[in-house]
Amino acid sequence: MGEFELIDRFFKRPVQRAVLGVGDDCALLQPTPGMQLAVSTDLLVEGRHFLSTVDPARLGHKALAVNLSDLAACGAKPLGFTLSLALPRADERFLAPFAQGLLALADRHQIELVGGDTTAGPLTIGITVFGEVPPGQALLRSGARVGDDIWVSGWPGEARLALEVFRGTLALGAEDFAQARLAMECPEPRIALGLALRGLATAAIDVSDGLLGDLGHVLRRSGVGAELALARMPRRALLAGQLAAVQRIAWLTGGDDYELLFCAPEGADAALQAIATQTGVPLHRIGQVLPRGAGLRVLDEQGSPIDLTQLAGFDHFKS
Repeated sequence: MGEFELIDRFFKRPVQRAVLGVGDDCALLQPTPGMQLAVSTDLLVEGRHFLSTVDPARLGHKALAVNLSDLAACGAKPLGFTLSLALPRADERFLAPFAQGLLALADRHQIELVGGDTTAGPLTIGITVFGEVPPGQALLRSGARVGDDIWVSGWPGEARLALEVFRGTLALGAEDFAQARLAMECPEPRIALGLALRGLATAAIDVSDGLLGDLGHVLRRSGVGAELALARMPRRALLAGQLAAVQRIAWLTGGDDYELLFCAPEGADAALQAIATQTGVPLHRIGQVLPRGAGLRVLDEQGSPIDLTQLAGFDHFKS
């Protein structure tokens, strides 16, 4: 199977929203008049970002989900995306389910594949997403203010449990492992939540490299400090059933959650719980923004500061 047959068989579909899609040197997109374009790119490399044993359909889903998560963190509505794919071989047994998982998520969010590239090489997936947001309404990392509350969506930490099982450092029952593996391999981009937070959240980021590390990006860009309380840690039975040390590592440094971590003014609880009901995404208030000099501190269940020196988020060149 050649490059162009591969594209035609698995990835070429008529576009409905784009002006021009797959088949020319460039795609043509038409943002809504008066809107700003939001663009994000992610690269996934086999053995670095995903295991060789992952189901291709789940891999297709995740490859797009992690990019849509960036749009969600910006409060942007998806428009279209491109796909660059390096493959060891043009294997239909991989390509058919991969495309199915990728395009099924694209259809759910009404986003179209409008171009890209393919080549031979180690399995590598590069996606660029395009979205739109009204001027002045994009959620940024730089707007957190002293006194804001810190919130997180969903159930961060569960994906890390699956990784530890694969590493052989943790044992889970079959049902718990299936739940953790689903969290790791099929994250749900919080697009509806990101849109609902426009005009309310003061800063936002998606949790991809660990809650502590990603919060640190917000604090540095905003010039503030923060305090988190482990007693407020969101946990379902899967995480609650683990040792306290495992919970801390998973929740604070797990990564691969693709939940939204955001700041909002104190007293916005009612509005945020209404958004949680509207979007079907649970929201948890986990801390508060402090002056810069306070740094970042985390309080244990008894209210005492814990040592953070052994906890760090994921770094692509250090981890």
